[in-house]
Amino acid sequence: MNDETPSQPEATRYTASGKQRRHLKSLGHHLEPVVLLGKHGLTDGVIKAVDEAVSQHELVKVKRGQDCPQDRHVIAAELDKALGVEVVQKLGHTVLVYRPRPKDDDRERIRLP
Repeated sequence: MNDETPSQPEATRYTASGKQRRHLKSLGHHLEPVVLLGKHGLTDGVIKAVDEAVSQHELVKVKRGQDCPQDRHVIAAELDKALGVEVVQKLGHTVLVYRPRPKDDDRERIRLP
């Protein structure tokens, strides 16, 4: 991955509490995967797609296909490192990630307990 990969500065990273994590899992349960990983795995293009999706939706499911060379734990760690997302859940072939919108964004935000 190159240095052009978008990321959130360390100072503004978000960490969810246990109660908030449970709430996010319940919201994510009914979501369809927005980004699918194929045989090339986690590429710069996929990271950019996840960044755009999480900027739009805050809470996003990422699913790895059968041909994906990385497992969900590697994918979750790389997304966390590259984008500063909170990995809410790793289950099966799916990773659920969350990043709150900036305070200056006027769109509706997910309300956390």
